Parts: sequence; structure tokens; C-alpha cells
Amino acid sequence: MAETVVVFFREDDGSAPSLDWLDSLHEKVQNKFIVRINRLAECGHELRRPEADYLRDGIYELRVGHMHTNYRLLYFFSAQRAILSHGITKEDKVPEQQIDMAINRLRKFERDPQKYTYVEYEG
Repeated sequence: MAETVVVFFREDDGSAPSLDWLDSLHEKVQNKFIVRINRLAECGHELRRPEADYLRDGIYELRVGHMHTNYRLLYFFSAQRAILSHGITKEDKVPEQQIDMAINRLRKFERDPQKYTYVEYEG
């Protein structure tokens, strides 16, 4: 199976919401997400529970739990890439408005992948 390229969604202002969110988390949670992101790159669409799950309308979640807290990193696929939209801390289920935000980002990304792909340094 070919590896899936994993990229961060880039907002119009140049920020990467999922990267900013990951940077705000406890180091142990960050490390768990690094493992999940690597697994996403290895497995792509084949990644399943407990590591990932399908939500709806082309939106998926990477799943991490730590100290009774559930963290979710929403993502979607475009071509051979997985695009990390944004992260949330959830209690019961992922709120519909969070899924809708990821859907809007998916639509933006599909219109202009280059514009909405986060690049660390463009020099």
C-alpha cells in the first residue's frame, strides 16, 4: 500500500489550526498524536478504531485519550493526501458545528489545494 501524504490545512491568514492546537497540548498528548499521524500516513483510508473513525460527509477523526480526556483531530482526504483540519477536546460526541467547519475546509482545499496547504517555510 502506498503511503498517504499528511498535510496541515492552511487558513487564509497563513495559520495552521491543527498545528496550533497540537502545540497547545500536553507533551504526552502531542506524542500520542504523532504516533496517530504516522499511522495515518502508513494506513490512509484503512486506519480504523480505536485510532481513527469516520464521522460524516468525508470527515474523519484521529482519536487520542489521556487522563479521562478525549482529544480529536479532524481530517479529510483529497487525492492521495490526508489533510488535518483542526483539533478539539470532546466530552460526548464531536459537535456538528466542528464537523461542518471541517467540511468547509475540505471544500476550500479542493478548490485550491496549493493555497490551503500549510508550508512551514516558503523561501
